[in-house]
Amino acid sequence: MSDHPLTFFGAALAARPSGALWWASERLLAVSDLHLGKSERMARRGGPLLPPYEGTDTLLRLDSEIAALAPRTVICLGDSFDDAEARLSEDEALWLARLMAGRRWIWIAGNHDPAPMETGGEHHAEWRAGALTFRHEPIAGATGEVAGHYHPKARLAGRSRPCFLVDAARIVMPAFGTYTGGLSCTAPDLRALMGDGALAVLTGPQALAVPLAAL
Repeated sequence: MSDHPLTFFGAALAARPSGALWWASERLLAVSDLHLGKSERMARRGGPLLPPYEGTDTLLRLDSEIAALAPRTVICLGDSFDDAEARLSEDEALWLARLMAGRRWIWIAGNHDPAPMETGGEHHAEWRAGALTFRHEPIAGATGEVAGHYHPKARLAGRSRPCFLVDAARIVMPAFGTYTGGLSCTAPDLRALMGDGALAVLTGPQALAVPLAAL
C-alpha cells in the first residue's frame, strides 16, 4: 500500500491508505472518529440492530497500523467512543489495553465522548505538537490544525471512499471507525471550510490525491 506524503507546517506527514496519519520523525500516529461501541449504543437506545463486530474490525485495522509503524505516540481525535456510556466487550477492552501498553496514548474530547473514559491514557480538549494543533472539530480561521468530526468522503469512478481533506491551513481526517458513514467532501460545510487548492486524499488500496475542485 502506498502513502501520500504531505508537508504541513514544516512537518513531513503521510496520509495512510487506512485513513491514519503518520508523522515519522515524531513516531506519532493519529486516527479520528473510531466510534467504538456504536452497535451497542444503537441497541441500548432502541435503534436498528447492527452486527456487533465494528469494534473488532476497527481495532484490527488499528492494530495493523501500530504493528507496521511502532508509534511512540497515538492520538485519537475525538468521537473515539460513540457516546459517553459506550462500553467495550471484555475482549475489546483487553485488546485496546494491549495496544496502549508501552506508548503515549492521547484521547481528544469529541462531541460524542466529551468526558474522560475509563480507558487510561491522557485526555485533552486539544493537543499541540510543534506548529500543529490536534483537535476534534475544525475551527474557522485556524491554521496548522489536524481535526476530524466531519467524516469526509469523496466519490470517484462511481465509488465513495473516506478521504483526508488538505489545504494550506488544515487537515481534516477521515473517520477510522467501521460504522461511521460520512459527509460528501462537496457538501457546503466542507467546501466553505477548505481553501483554494485543497486536495482530497482518498483511502483504499493506496492513498490517492485528487484536487477537491475536480470532485
